[in-house]
Amino acid sequence: MNRHAAIAPPLPDLFRSAARDLLGPKGWIEDGEILKAAAQPWRGGYSGVTPAVARPASTGEAVALVKLCIEHGVAICPQGGNTGLVDAGTPHGEISVSMTRMQTVRDVDAFNNSMTIEAGATLVQAQETAAGAERFFPLSLGSEGTATLGGLISTNAGGVAVLRYGMMRDLLLGLEVVLPSGEVWSGLSGLRKNNTGYDLKHLFAGAEGTLGLITAATFKLFPKVQTASAWLVCNSAEDVIALLAKVRDHAGDTVTSFEMIPANGVEMVRADMPDIRDPLPHAAPWRVLCEVSLSREEMARDVLETALGEAFEAGLVQDAVIAENLGQAGDFWRIRESIPLSKRAFGTSVNHDVSVPVSRIPAFLEATAVAVAEVYPAAEIVAFGHVGDGNLHYSACAPETGETSILRERADQVTAAVHATTRAFGGSISAEHGVGRLKRDELQEIRSPAATATMKAIKRALDPHNLFNPGRVISVD
Repeated sequence: MNRHAAIAPPLPDLFRSAARDLLGPKGWIEDGEILKAAAQPWRGGYSGVTPAVARPASTGEAVALVKLCIEHGVAICPQGGNTGLVDAGTPHGEISVSMTRMQTVRDVDAFNNSMTIEAGATLVQAQETAAGAERFFPLSLGSEGTATLGGLISTNAGGVAVLRYGMMRDLLLGLEVVLPSGEVWSGLSGLRKNNTGYDLKHLFAGAEGTLGLITAATFKLFPKVQTASAWLVCNSAEDVIALLAKVRDHAGDTVTSFEMIPANGVEMVRADMPDIRDPLPHAAPWRVLCEVSLSREEMARDVLETALGEAFEAGLVQDAVIAENLGQAGDFWRIRESIPLSKRAFGTSVNHDVSVPVSRIPAFLEATAVAVAEVYPAAEIVAFGHVGDGNLHYSACAPETGETSILRERADQVTAAVHATTRAFGGSISAEHGVGRLKRDELQEIRSPAATATMKAIKRALDPHNLFNPGRVISVD
């Protein structure tokens, strides 16, 4: 199968007929518009091709589909909400397998603080399910209305609450997975302690569909919390990092989110969305969106006010506003979540998902700006993100009045400069978006040989025919 062809390779007639009979008209789709949508990621920039979209409605149908693929040598590309950013869920000749017909809530155990939901449910559905049981599911990100749980597990999604609750892998208690052998590993469990050998669920979280097809998961839930949110103005990245430490000194692990936003990012959003206003117009270069969560709102607010009072005295904060209600807090978050969309509307940008130790963020920003300027002096840098866990979304943008073709021509050089600086600061070039095809080769070059060999051995052992999302994460060809 030529997985890089512009035209989808033909499927064996016997396979197509059997798959159609198995899944029915709702589960086996060859409509051109649907195929085109499945092969085009939301951000654009690249596209794929697929001969069919398969949507199993149960674990049993998923098993039967995988066995058909094994029998006929048909590769599959598992796809969630198609909100990925690294070319992992975009098919390149494989059939696209979507779990969106599998959205059943199988169990909610409020006393055990756990829930089991099928992989096609969206993140919002999971959040609402938890809320209905008077519990809280903390994963939150901009695409939560579209992103599916299976996709979020497969990419080990991060989001805005990693500082307190961790990545998706940290929220998992168990998984149900259809293996490349056609067998089902039923590892759904609400247990926190289950020390019985290799912890397989962590193997599949972050594997981007290369080791199995996730059909359901059991997640941790938490007591409901009330939040206090503040929009802050800071003079420097050093002040931002010192402010984080100051707030955590007072609030400890109740600091849920700590987002670093450049002033030019706010202006970019305002230019793209005129109905959005800047909560605190100021000449200082940095904004912070800080959120503290406790069992009662007044407790969270008191802790935040005390911390910010000391931060003002120390000169770490130039101006601040604490949200008076959920609506105002939502306005703060709308600015933060709109930056990726507004960057796309603004024009050409070269985007990166990196992480460095929190303490080194100020020096990293200075060094990277110098490195990028050597490649493209006109670049406007928009660096924002989850500074509380060291994850920055670092973009080099063409100036509004500039020639965007120059940045496109030098995009690879810009990325090389950003990634080299990231590594020099002890960081990662793949913080939360995953590897996919876009970062596979670069990571294979810089990863230790022992790590690469181990990953290849796992892939070959579980998927000897290389039919599960081939070419993503690790190359075994």
